[in-house]
Formats: sequence, C-alpha cells, structure tokens
Amino acid sequence: MKIACLGWGSLIWDPRTLPVRKPWFNDGPILPIEFARHSKGDRITLVITPNVKTVRTLWALMSVSDINEAKNQLAEREGITEEYISQSIGVWEKDCQSSSRYSNLIEQWAGQMELDFVIWTNLRPKFEGILDKVPTIEEIVSFIENDLSFEQRKCAEEYVRKTPLQINSDYRRQLEITYNWTPLVNENNFTQNECSIKRLIRKYWRLPTFLKFNKN
Repeated sequence: MKIACLGWGSLIWDPRTLPVRKPWFNDGPILPIEFARHSKGDRITLVITPNVKTVRTLWALMSVSDINEAKNQLAEREGITEEYISQSIGVWEKDCQSSSRYSNLIEQWAGQMELDFVIWTNLRPKFEGILDKVPTIEEIVSFIENDLSFEQRKCAEEYVRKTPLQINSDYRRQLEITYNWTPLVNENNFTQNECSIKRLIRKYWRLPTFLKFNKN
C-alpha cells in the first residue's frame, strides 16, 4: 500500500511526529497555493487557494499502510480535531471517485506515480475570521506591520523564508521584495540532485580518515 502525503509549507521542515519517509520529493502535483490563511501563532500560512498562480508541490511516502491512520496522523500534526478531518484532510484513492477539493488536479499525477492513496492538508483560506476570504497582499502587509509583535513577526518571517523555493507564489515574491525575506538555505531549498550530493558529502566526511584518503 503506497500512501503519499503532499506538502508545501511547514510540513516539509517541521513534520514533527508525522510518519513520512524522507526525503520529500519535489515533483508533486501542480496546485494553486498561496499565503491566504490566518493560522495559529498569527502566521499567514500557505493553503490551496482558488484563482491564484499554480506551483509544483512536494510529496513524501508515508511509513504507515492504513489510510485512516495516515489521515489521523496528518490531522494531529495540523491540529485538526476529529470532527473536521473529513473536510480538512483531502484524500484521493485509486479507482475511486474523490469528493475532496482539487482531487481532480491530483488524480493524473497520482496515477503516474502508481500510488494507492494521496492525502493533503485541505484547510481553506481565512482572514479576519472570515472563512474563504483571501487577503490581498496589501492586507497581509498591513497585518504584519500593525498587528504582530516583534516575536510574532519573527515567526512569520521564519515561515516565509523556510518555505521551499519551488513554492514561488506571487505573495511570496512580494514579501521578499517588501521585507527582504529571502529563502533560508537548507536541505528543503535545494533540488533533489543537490540534496543527494549534500547527503553523500556528509556521509563521506563521517568516514575514518584512512578510508577517505586510501588510494589503493
């Protein structure tokens, strides 16, 4: 049973106890993603958003083989209570008709990857307490400038800067220009080939010296 989890935000660098097998792959389905949800911690987070630029998402295989366990684990990581799992955790299942938002965009990709299930965080845009309200970039800038404490602003900055490079949304570019919130260099902001090279380098430097330099 092959279950994949999609990611585009903090799941990538902060999965916590989510049972995913690293690495995250950078050839996930193309989806409309934007900074459009006022979330816990007063951060504006990335969610699937209608009528915005599409980006290539990331994905990882899960280390569990039961779909209900996979959904529950993702819900726990995202702080989604049991009564909201059906509407806030998206599911695509092979050979079944899915009612989850945007499952039609995921279906062809999932078939090509020969997956049995795909799950993803299906939270909707929300701003000023209004569900489905998509903030403008001006509203987000005003929120950052006027409503956040210094520590909250640092958290907001960290979220934006740690977002994988390929999630190059319009709002991200505007925030980078406005605040110089350039991407932080970490393993999630490299291509898969670059990450493989980095892992090989780290493995090489853990070898004993006589093995590194033995030419025989």
